[in-house]
Amino acid sequence: MIKEKFPWLQVLLMLCIFPLITSCVDEEEYADTPQGNFEALWHIIDEHYCFLDYKQQEYGLDWQAVHTKYQERLKGALTRKQLFEVLCDMLAELRDGHVNLTAAHDYGRYWSWYEDYPANFSDSLLRRYMGTDYKIASGIDYRIFDDNIGYIRYESFNDAIGEGNLDEILMHMMLCQGLIVDIRSNSGGMLTNAEKLAARFCQERTLVGYMQHKTGPGHSDFSTREPVYIEPSGNIRWNKPVVLLTNRHVYSAANEFTTYMQAMPLVTIVGDHTGGGAGMPFNSSLPNGWNVRFSAVPMYNAQGQSIEFGIAPDHLVQQTDADFARGRDTIIEFARTLLQ
Repeated sequence: MIKEKFPWLQVLLMLCIFPLITSCVDEEEYADTPQGNFEALWHIIDEHYCFLDYKQQEYGLDWQAVHTKYQERLKGALTRKQLFEVLCDMLAELRDGHVNLTAAHDYGRYWSWYEDYPANFSDSLLRRYMGTDYKIASGIDYRIFDDNIGYIRYESFNDAIGEGNLDEILMHMMLCQGLIVDIRSNSGGMLTNAEKLAARFCQERTLVGYMQHKTGPGHSDFSTREPVYIEPSGNIRWNKPVVLLTNRHVYSAANEFTTYMQAMPLVTIVGDHTGGGAGMPFNSSLPNGWNVRFSAVPMYNAQGQSIEFGIAPDHLVQQTDADFARGRDTIIEFARTLLQ
């Protein structure tokens, strides 16, 4: 089983868009005041967030300067909601969808990683392609198009899939000349589901990336990089061409799945750049009880490059207005042409 091949997965099972991993982070005692909560949050990120150096290099993030900037906004009496706004704005400087602040009245989030880009996916178009007679195997919808191209739609890695489900799907597609795997707008979920599916396209033990762990409070305090492998499934495997469809809303475990598939020789990635999210999230709390989630374990691709800001496709394809008006999904049609 894959889980036995990856002992670290017993501790870190998820790379997801919602806060499902908690951790015990030892923090100093801070007062339950606006200043105390501000200092607690700033120090949690300063000592435990895993991308401070990387983001300083990428876009000039200066976390000490961020402290100075937002401390100015603490002057005067602040309500809890005003404090929440200040802290969320400070966290937004990290440009990380895995960083969230949760209070009873609101959920602070950074979603510009997909909101600022074209969707390149339409439910109404997909319904035209799927019809009403498509098949459903647990979390996966699938069918065979008229040109003998197989199509799999997996919209969330939170949706469970079993080995029996995957056997049935691939058996159904056996005579197809190629396969489309559509994960557009899949924002993450269980990393084990991503590995289970990727193993069906793996013909030999394949290096798909690396991971590290934070070992101290310094921005550069990390363990050595540990290799991550995908082992070929012992069940039915697919050994024909595959096109993986992506867009900006592909994030977290779905971003990691894209990395896995990128390492498989028969896979071509088509669509838009993925959204990223390459840090496994941990949780901590502030003196007032608000919960903060942050990226703590960085992941890399097989070339050792960070995928925090996403993965470029092999073929950049955007949905066109003309195709939309004709009821055509530009990205699916491009994939079908490749496979034909």
